[in-house]
Amino acid sequence: MHIIRNLSDFPTAARGGAVSIGNFDGVHRGHVAIVRRLLERATDVQGPAIVFTFDPHPVRLLRPEQCPPPLTWTERKAELLAAQGVDWIVAYPTNEALLRLSAKEFFDQIVCESLAARALVEGPNFYFGHNREGTIARLGELTAAAGITLDVVPPVEVDGGLVSSSRVRDLIRAGDVDAARRLLAVPYRIRGMVTHGAGRGAKIGFPTANLDAIDTLLPVQGVYAGRAWKNGANWPAAVHLGPSPTFGDAIVRVEVHLIGHDEPLYGQPLEVDFLSRLRDIRPFASKDALIDQLHEDVAQVKRLAT
Repeated sequence: MHIIRNLSDFPTAARGGAVSIGNFDGVHRGHVAIVRRLLERATDVQGPAIVFTFDPHPVRLLRPEQCPPPLTWTERKAELLAAQGVDWIVAYPTNEALLRLSAKEFFDQIVCESLAARALVEGPNFYFGHNREGTIARLGELTAAAGITLDVVPPVEVDGGLVSSSRVRDLIRAGDVDAARRLLAVPYRIRGMVTHGAGRGAKIGFPTANLDAIDTLLPVQGVYAGRAWKNGANWPAAVHLGPSPTFGDAIVRVEVHLIGHDEPLYGQPLEVDFLSRLRDIRPFASKDALIDQLHEDVAQVKRLAT
């Protein structure tokens, strides 16, 4: 996996190939279709397959109040794209200078000069340049004049609707991680640092890792079947996202019970896949009733995640 974070001293090996430009947030099945065409064009031009992304999303600078929460962090996005066969990922630091470039300036400076692209692959709703003035039609004019091929990949349809990052966000917000998984290349994943929680889980036989500093979209509150990842190893996991009403605790926490793992995790990063939503958060009449439900949750997780 090769991540390039600036265009200074741009590697020669990353020039002269096939390029796709976009945010690629979530790396969903529509992105996978674009990457497949990108790999074909990279083979045709005998060059690398390059994805050029923006870090952060341009909307965060232009209209921060409207910026959607990300579905993936930069390294995760690069990991997912590399798994699809992409050779180089450019995570360009979005700044005012970049956002001021006209469509023609962006094409000349980024596509032609820095990347020396010989082929471009985009979706039909691609925009570029200041105020999104560059349309896919304008890109067609510029590529034709520059002798660069342009492929426009049609949207992908799943479950009766077009696949998009915004649709994935809506599903995750609603807790429908099963449906979101059908749109994504892989199950939806978050990351965080394990911090000290209330410690109640360990006292009733279900120790949890309390996740903090999560920088991507969280699903709606509930109990989920998941899979926890640390240093390449993974475990089935029951994920409690929300308060603990049985104990009168209104604080919303992300607590992960790793099934089959009993080593301390405090101060370590942990990544968690969401596989299926099991139930709502609700109060129980007694601690014993809660324990009975947790046994049922763990049994369901084992069926879904192993």
